[in-house]
Amino acid sequence: MTNFINALNDFIWGPPLIILMLSTGVYFTVRSGFFQIRYFKYIMQQTLGKVFKKQEDSDEKGVLNLIEAISTAIGGSVGFGNIAGVATAIAMGGPGATLWMWITAFLGMLLKQVEVTLAVYYRRTDENGDPYGGPTYYMERGLGEERNFKFWKVLAAIFGCGIFSTFFITASNYTVSEVVASTFKINQLVASLFIVVCTYLMIWKGMKFVGKVFTKLVPLMSVSYLVFGLLIIILNYKNIPHTFSLIFNGAFSGSAAVGGFVGAAVSKVISTGMARSVYSNEAGWGTSPMVHASSKTRHPIEQGLWGSFEVFIDTFVVCTITSLVVIITGEWSSGVESATLTLNAFTMGLGNFGKYFLTVTMLIFGLTTSTGWYVYYEVVLRHLADKNTKLKNAILKVFKYCYPLPGFIMTAYILYVGEISIWTFVDITSGIPTFINVAVVLALSKQYFVLLKDYKARYLGVGTVDESVDIFYEDKLVREKREVA
Repeated sequence: MTNFINALNDFIWGPPLIILMLSTGVYFTVRSGFFQIRYFKYIMQQTLGKVFKKQEDSDEKGVLNLIEAISTAIGGSVGFGNIAGVATAIAMGGPGATLWMWITAFLGMLLKQVEVTLAVYYRRTDENGDPYGGPTYYMERGLGEERNFKFWKVLAAIFGCGIFSTFFITASNYTVSEVVASTFKINQLVASLFIVVCTYLMIWKGMKFVGKVFTKLVPLMSVSYLVFGLLIIILNYKNIPHTFSLIFNGAFSGSAAVGGFVGAAVSKVISTGMARSVYSNEAGWGTSPMVHASSKTRHPIEQGLWGSFEVFIDTFVVCTITSLVVIITGEWSSGVESATLTLNAFTMGLGNFGKYFLTVTMLIFGLTTSTGWYVYYEVVLRHLADKNTKLKNAILKVFKYCYPLPGFIMTAYILYVGEISIWTFVDITSGIPTFINVAVVLALSKQYFVLLKDYKARYLGVGTVDESVDIFYEDKLVREKREVA
């Protein structure tokens, strides 16, 4: 069984998915004129710059305001994957995996912008007047309605099953409970149960409450993690040149066995780096668009800019800090992996303070990741129930009660039964929906470029505004209905 699961993981994250992701990212990057580079300053102004501005009430429809939406989306992506996932990538693929995370993230800045843009454009308004959207929505509307592709439901079903497989196979509870148990010397199942209780408390009041909590927690913990991570790097500044040498040399030549590290071939370095990048920043996975589709925005591209920003912050900032800390302290070759590796690196760098700080950070990041994913599941379930309000409410109520339990069960399984790394399961569950979503996004690329051209004309002064362009799909439906009448 173990051999089969490992082989399945190698197949999913083999050449087909790697080629699809890299080629799609290159396609969007080149055709957009390297938008993520040429307009990087503008992206930062329209995202990070707005974080520090007072948010005014808006008449635009949406479940979440701008800051709530981005905090929820970042909360779902910035989490234990940045800490434990990155450490695991280096432990399995060596320091060279870091460079492939960067490459994937660079292309992912455009890829995530595209999928968020499409999610906002094709979103649907529910019975309460609130918009919801995501990959299944742009599959239905973009493929089914616009292109008359009859098998869109098959793709949506595979995608939905892939997303919901993470409900049963989740690394969050296990990874966080591992660190909490190690630091405070308690039974890991007890720590796991504690996380279950905390998760219930977070999700019980719904998406709006989650958004408000994330607005406070995510910026504070992210900044704190970066500050103390940078401090460790500064304290070990003499090792910086050697660290980057390991990263760049290992990316294309593989990594030889060192200490407890067993070595890795180039193919393993690439696949591990890409898998961890996708799991961390969620570019191409199709998850964050579900949150962004519910945001208040004047233009789909405007919300898409936040997708690019998320990838930059998540990978080029947070994941980079983790990578450098793990490598620069020398802990990467110790033979330890997952969150324990990062915990050991912080302990080595900052003593007991580093250990307790990272434990608290992991706990909070684990909760933000878990509750962020709760929002993703809720969007998919809402689409599944469609306009059946009674069924929708019943499903969401039952799901709320059940949501934290699989994580506890998974932890118990790994502790007492499993012989497979939790990250092997994670890679499988992320690879399947990513393949479907990236392929669909590529098929709908024409609509993205129409919207990008329109946005540049309206707000960047590039080109002439075409008044016939519908900014949202529902605007198009209204116009077509009016024309028929």
